[in-house]
Parts: sequence; structure tokens; C-alpha cells
Amino acid sequence: MAKLYFNYSSMNAGKSTVLLQASYNYVERGMRTLLMTAAVDDRAGIGRIASRIGLSSPADIFRPGDDLYEHIRQAHEATPVDAVFVDEAQFLSETQVWQLARAADRLGMPVMCFGLRTDFQGKLFPGSQALLALADSLKEIKTICWCGRKATMVARLDGSGRIVEEGEQVVIGGEDAYVSLCRRHWVDRDLGRGPGEPA
Repeated sequence: MAKLYFNYSSMNAGKSTVLLQASYNYVERGMRTLLMTAAVDDRAGIGRIASRIGLSSPADIFRPGDDLYEHIRQAHEATPVDAVFVDEAQFLSETQVWQLARAADRLGMPVMCFGLRTDFQGKLFPGSQALLALADSLKEIKTICWCGRKATMVARLDGSGRIVEEGEQVVIGGEDAYVSLCRRHWVDRDLGRGPGEPA
């Protein structure tokens, strides 16, 4: 369906894995997908979507100020696009989310965005806020806290494994820099470590 979708979660829930699998399902049926990811996220290399379980694929990059509607329209004119997949959607601007909605509405293709809902301080990312307001379909990809409850929050860690409470909203990192927690343990700053482990 030609809708704007937002699939959100905390860190390490498998968003990129789900994205790559969904894209593969289209390609397997002879359809063309357009994959996009934020230029700022270079953990797997610029212009590459990669999952923790080893799946990866090249992707077009977006930067602040890029016109995503025009990018998709031009790609579609060159070779018809059946679906668009956007990873790291929290880094979109509000304007770019409107451009993705326009692509779904005017070009008649599903646009599926995957990203974090909130940052390490529990605040919405601008792209996520706009997607929560504008997307036709919202889906939470679930992961769990160390205690077994659903993890909805993310904590940032410093080089010693201690929770960081201040700083820039965007600091790129993986499992070494972020941990998903349930709201209770995020509020308590409880990483669930046993005796003798680093605080």
C-alpha cells in the first residue's frame, strides 16, 4: 500500500534486520527497492545499511537539507521504484518527513521508515516526532531490558561503561555506547550489573 510507515524501537531491536528482510522480499519478487540511510551514521561505512547479525546492503544517503521527494522522483523516473526503505529515520528533518509523505501520496509507493523514537535523555528526535505525527502506520519493533521487561528507553554509556546524562543529542555508536532499558531501570540508571562488574 502507498503509505508512509514508521517502524520504531529502542537500540538493538533489529530495525535494520527487519528493513533488509522486507526489502529482500520485494526484490525476490522482481520488484525494485530504493534504500536510504543517514550520511551521519557511518558505523558500517557511509551509504551502507548493516545489521548486527551480518546482513548489509548499499543505500543512498540523505543529509540535512536534501530534498528526498526529488531524489525518489528522479530515481523512480530512471527505473520504477516499488518501495522506499529509510534507515536511521530519526535523523530526518520535519521537512524531509513531509517530502517522504508526498512521495507516498504522489508517486504511489510505500515509504517505510525505521528509526529510534527517543534519544538517551528520553526526548523525541525531530524526525521521529514528525513521523509519529504524519505516518499512516506506526509499528513498534520490540526489544527487552536486562530484566526481561519491554525496553522503551536508551541509555548512553561513556568509555568506562557509565551512564552519560548530558551531551549532544546525536553521538553515533553501537552496543559499546548504548544500552536499551525499560522505563523503570532507565529512570533508576540501573544497568543490571552484578557485584564486581564496572559501574
